Amino acid sequence: MQRQHISSGSPFEEQIGYSRAVVAGDWVFVSGTTGFDYATMGISDDVVQQAEQCFLNIQTALQQAGASLDDVVRVNYVLPDASLFEACWPVLRKHLGRARPAAMMVSAGLLDPRMKIEVEVTALKAR
Repeated sequence: MQRQHISSGSPFEEQIGYSRAVVAGDWVFVSGTTGFDYATMGISDDVVQQAEQCFLNIQTALQQAGASLDDVVRVNYVLPDASLFEACWPVLRKHLGRARPAAMMVSAGLLDPRMKIEVEVTALKAR
């Protein structure tokens, strides 16, 4: 099975040694994705805006892989402050409400203190 590596252009990928996403057959594995706007390398202070940007970044990677948010079967959320998770629910429902993937949320520290949410997804491309 061939693997395709997808990059967002984030300098973190080169510095750390990972890909934004890896396609293996019909599976797409999208790395933990934060609310950075990779065009500007800026990040909002607002967790809801960060969540929205996470999904824009994930959607871009999935499109490059020939998939969409509707193909997501698993999602993991990581937030340093679990009390902020509920504020993100409308954004999560907006982007994954049709797919309704299996989900998990963990409260843990993230690499950069500006990061308030990180989202990882696995998708199975529709045939």
